[in-house]
Amino acid sequence: MKKKVVLAGGTGFIGQYLEKQFQEQGYEVLIISRQSNQILWNDHRGIVSALEGAEMVINLAGKSVNCRYTDKNKKEIMESRTETTRLLGNAVLDCENPPPLWINASTATLYRHAEDRPMTEEKGEIGSGFSVEVGQAWEQAFFAFQLPKTRQAALRLAIVLGDEGAMGPYKNMVRFGLGGKQGNGKQMFSWIHVEDVYRIILFLQQHEELSGVFNASAPNPVTNKEFMESVRKVMNRKIGLPAAKWMLSVGAVAIGTETELILKSRWVLPERLERAGFEFKYKMPEPALREILKK
Repeated sequence: MKKKVVLAGGTGFIGQYLEKQFQEQGYEVLIISRQSNQILWNDHRGIVSALEGAEMVINLAGKSVNCRYTDKNKKEIMESRTETTRLLGNAVLDCENPPPLWINASTATLYRHAEDRPMTEEKGEIGSGFSVEVGQAWEQAFFAFQLPKTRQAALRLAIVLGDEGAMGPYKNMVRFGLGGKQGNGKQMFSWIHVEDVYRIILFLQQHEELSGVFNASAPNPVTNKEFMESVRKVMNRKIGLPAAKWMLSVGAVAIGTETELILKSRWVLPERLERAGFEFKYKMPEPALREILKK
């Protein structure tokens, strides 16, 4: 019988990357999503059947936070995470042979704006505001399940760098000569290459003693100014105009997003993973950017 992995919300760029990697390793990959050609979220029996005998389930479901925080969008952002997590948990409970590992996405934005010191799982301070509330509710929905046969791990993801996702806007800014610092440029930028997200998942699968919350973030966060310098360097652009805070506020409205995504100082370290012996393939932004942008 073919080994199988279930990806919930696997249609985004991280999910597509994981699907490709797992298929190359000989796995059957089943996807739960809102798209009609996949297993649908309202199909409880279909989800139970998919999970039955799977090696693991990885939940990435959630509406993108790259939008204006209107009441309607806020509701969708919150419910698309908490409801899908509950639906999955209930399906796991109904399995005879549930997956031994359930990895749920979470967000490193849970931590407060930090320019004074880095945040670890143990010593990190939770912030305030809507995106923090989302992260907290998401993790609460996940850890509310007591699953005797299934180990649970939540990945507090930093900004994931890959062919799509967050890289798009940064590439465009540099391309149009706007690749300078944003705001004062001192805000910390915690990031992770999508390949290391995949490698962390394999690492957690192999290490059965590990569960709970993990910061999925490369060990060398940089300032926004340093990150933009690296993007310009890799893209061979000498000059990048900086964007003042007021310009970002105007621009964010124009492109339908929130300035928090750019101006919040996320200073996150992967203490638990490193302590457990995980080795990042991409420790510094420049090699990560070279790998992504050379395509």
